[in-house]
Amino acid sequence: MRLVTFNLWGGRSLTPRARTLAPRRRRPVDLDLLRQAVIELDPDVLALQEVDREQSRSHHADLAEVAAEAMGATDHRFVPTLAGTPGAMWAVSSPAHRASGEYGIALLSRLPVRRWQDISLPGLRPSFSVLLPVLRQQLTVGEEPRAAVVAHLDTPAGPLAVVNTHLTWIPGSGVRQLQEITSVLAEEPDPVLLTGDFNMWGSLPRRITGYRSLAEHLTYPAARPTRQLDHVLLRGDGPEVVASRAVRLAVSDHLALVVDLA
Repeated sequence: MRLVTFNLWGGRSLTPRARTLAPRRRRPVDLDLLRQAVIELDPDVLALQEVDREQSRSHHADLAEVAAEAMGATDHRFVPTLAGTPGAMWAVSSPAHRASGEYGIALLSRLPVRRWQDISLPGLRPSFSVLLPVLRQQLTVGEEPRAAVVAHLDTPAGPLAVVNTHLTWIPGSGVRQLQEITSVLAEEPDPVLLTGDFNMWGSLPRRITGYRSLAEHLTYPAARPTRQLDHVLLRGDGPEVVASRAVRLAVSDHLALVVDLA
């Protein structure tokens, strides 16, 4: 089984052509490049973060659906966390907002999914002040809502829970969110695979969860990686790791983290 976690960055491109055409926030989304990236990865289970649906910046496409078709997924789930555009005007997502564009996480699988489970994660109040020591200024920001999604899979080796999440970058709050996930999963039988963009690096994810890391590769920023923000962790006796690697693709500012499991 090949498990991949990949922060899509909304499907934006890091190709030389994109860099010359537009600044960082306006880089174009090429759906063909996204399809090619997923085909190249060839995942059996694909965890995606920063996924657009019906966003104007990504041609009003459902990026989870595009990826699912490219990999031949038999089942997938998109979990919206906000409506609108991250970093601009947004609101907490609800069914009424779907037509206006959403953003969130997705989990896709070629293996049968027995059931899905969504987990809402705690966050700070909608707006707060952060001190920027370099500028010696207070910056008021809003924290995006965060979530996790669990796929309970049927595999040839038996049941397996795979969890995808995208945690906040705000110190302390991300720790609480990871603790919430492990608390919710405490009653689930082993094995459990926890993956996603944790926005933390080093041994911290392992120390918080008590899970074992299955892959240690630098994943961010894609052009010249200096840290590992994307992780795959295992709780319990699970499948053996055959190989792992971080892959640079034509889309995203993250490398995709790939783990091949026996």
